[in-house]
Amino acid sequence: MWTRLANFVIRYRLLLVIVLGVVTLFMGYFASKVEISYDYAKVVPATNPEMIYFEEFKQTFGQDDNLMALGIKDSAIYKVENFRRLLFLTQELTRLEAVAGVVSLAQLPLILKDTANTTFKPVNIWANGVPDDQQTFDSLLALTAGQKLFAEQLINPENGATAVLITVNREVFDSDRREFLMQDVLDACHAFEQHTGIKLHYAGLPFIRSVMTGKVKDELSLFLGLSVLITALILLAFYRSWDAVVFPLIVIAVVVVWSLGTLVLFGFKMTFLSGLIPPIIVVIGIPNSVYLLNRYHREFKKHGNRAKSIYGMVRKIGLATLITNTTTAIGFLVLVSTDIVILREFGIVAGINILATFLVSIILIPAVFSWLPPPNPKRLKHLKFPIINGVLYYLDLAVHRHKYTVFAVTGIIVAVAFFGISKLQSVSYMVDDIPEDSDVKRDLAFFESNFGGIMPLEIVVDTGKPRGARSLTNLRKVEKFQDFLAAQEPIATPLSIVNLVKASKQAFYNANPERYRLPTNFERTFVLRYLQNGSDSLGALQDAFVDSTGRYLRVSTKVADIGSIKMDSMVTQVIEPAIEEYLGKSNLEGKVTGTSLIFVMGNRFMIENLFNSLLLAFLIIALIMGFLFRNFRIILISIVPNVIPLIITAGIMGYFGIPLKPSTALIFSIAFGISVDDSIHFLAKYRQELFANKFFVPIAVSRSIKETGASMVYTSIILFAGFVIFAGSEFGGTVALGILTSLTLLIAMLTNLIVLPSLLMAFDSGKRNSERRPPIEQYSEDFYFEDEDEEINLDRIEVE
Repeated sequence: MWTRLANFVIRYRLLLVIVLGVVTLFMGYFASKVEISYDYAKVVPATNPEMIYFEEFKQTFGQDDNLMALGIKDSAIYKVENFRRLLFLTQELTRLEAVAGVVSLAQLPLILKDTANTTFKPVNIWANGVPDDQQTFDSLLALTAGQKLFAEQLINPENGATAVLITVNREVFDSDRREFLMQDVLDACHAFEQHTGIKLHYAGLPFIRSVMTGKVKDELSLFLGLSVLITALILLAFYRSWDAVVFPLIVIAVVVVWSLGTLVLFGFKMTFLSGLIPPIIVVIGIPNSVYLLNRYHREFKKHGNRAKSIYGMVRKIGLATLITNTTTAIGFLVLVSTDIVILREFGIVAGINILATFLVSIILIPAVFSWLPPPNPKRLKHLKFPIINGVLYYLDLAVHRHKYTVFAVTGIIVAVAFFGISKLQSVSYMVDDIPEDSDVKRDLAFFESNFGGIMPLEIVVDTGKPRGARSLTNLRKVEKFQDFLAAQEPIATPLSIVNLVKASKQAFYNANPERYRLPTNFERTFVLRYLQNGSDSLGALQDAFVDSTGRYLRVSTKVADIGSIKMDSMVTQVIEPAIEEYLGKSNLEGKVTGTSLIFVMGNRFMIENLFNSLLLAFLIIALIMGFLFRNFRIILISIVPNVIPLIITAGIMGYFGIPLKPSTALIFSIAFGISVDDSIHFLAKYRQELFANKFFVPIAVSRSIKETGASMVYTSIILFAGFVIFAGSEFGGTVALGILTSLTLLIAMLTNLIVLPSLLMAFDSGKRNSERRPPIEQYSEDFYFEDEDEEINLDRIEVE
């Protein structure tokens, strides 16, 4: 089979290279149209009951995650000139296309009673601008602060900190103009800071997502460039030849273009996960070229015939390369089994293009090197790399003389790792990926310390009947529930129809702050009558907190980013029991929802899906090994050295307090799919050496270590360096992915060079039944025999 493939590739190499070029141009056209996703990643399936309820909530009450906040903690803001600048800033923001509305101290309405029309009307306190004299200004400011409905959300009464709340236009803001629109907002804010010297603090999910989206775009280019540079330097250091650098990178460049084109062809957009695909393709794809070039150089050194070496490269390493690409792709493709959109898209695109890497490399590398001059002795020096060969020599000795010591040491390390695993925790934060010392994190801490938090959390109260949300009895119960929530440290002051009714009573009594209370039964009729006849602005407020039937009311609050564990505990052990205590005993039903709750669920759901994917990867790769080798002992021997690195990595996470979260859980399936490649290359060479050495295991093991060991070291160094560059990311998840994947692959190299051959020495007899030949021998018969060249037409590769 592989002899025929070698003949086909060499005979039609020019045509195949042209076809690759045409396909690359085609994919490049689509790659130029790739778009970055501006939607928040949905990690909970649309069919999940909680997600369905949340979507119904948004249809009824609107978005809960479209609020951006500006924070100020400087007494200078209450000086006339600076407050005038705040008014100007508020007006400027209101005029921006991305902004649906702005609420600040400089634009608060005074709700007054219109007796003639039996209604309330809002009047802008600052309609005539900010007065010049401080005394008049202070009186208007006191009037503003007395508007309790808004002041509770905008002012910290203990230290005077104030907030500006910006409602963004989601349809506009989620477009590809998001960066420009956000920049318009920031430009207006920076102008305010420049003129006043007052620092603004920025928070809210629209702002945070905009920052993260911009960083994804920047890091895509950065890491792609770094991965190419690092792999190029490593290849040059190993091979001391530009040929062995340029053409493997061309292979990778082709597949990177294909991967971006695949995103567009499948209708996907670039997310923070799929943005990692191009640099991952660079890192994972290079080992193909390393194994092919090492085989080519070994063949040429053996007999000096370039044509025969090219054929030998395809025949003797082609199947192993196909299998290793397949197992690596499986580590990604298993993500298709999840119900999480961004994981599915990431898995599909990465898996398909890792398989494409094999196709491109098996065509381009043999074709190009058949046209190039044969390698000179200088370019073959890497085959006798003194340091690597010395290390492999001592590893060979350890395997033959101390295999049981290897087992004992490995067992102790695994036992210590399991203790570390017992310390592992699963926790993540809504603003998890941004560094602790970043402005975003510091500004978030500002809002948490001054306003209780900024992450949205919603409670929907079902009164059981139409217009039940206007019942004073129900409102009093909801008020007690809100008071309880406001007393909890991580929760900001809640807002609901209760606050609007209390503000109506305040307005009825000529805006007296002392009257900001629920009306009595006697007051109810005439106060609520005024509210029912309210203006458009008051009507919009009612619509935001009560559904059209008046049966459901919304209690909206904000919480601190306390992490998934504490958030889950707060919901299940604090809020839900309070719902039962304050509402449930009176036939009212309350249900928690909102973006924060969905985040907690999504974190848990994503980790469960990733581990299910890892188990699926185990199963599929074991089945592939079973199909190819038809030897249960070999299956176990191949799996064990690749499970050990995962256990050790999980233990390290436990000892160093690295939490288990989606970004770190993703490491295990990816690393397993990559690390098992070393086992396959080693076992393929091992079986070849068994046939060549009369099934004598010690010699087969030694020769396998010496030949495949160098390639394993080369590729592991490339993989380590390639993944470790992600440690330079500003996203915590990407940093964890880079460091832990690099560490796992480095450990996997050691276990495949020490534990795997030790297991073969201890548990494989080397005997094979010649009448029962496994598929790996049937499909690659010429893979094992060094001198079988009868099907090869060397004339087809001669270069004039």
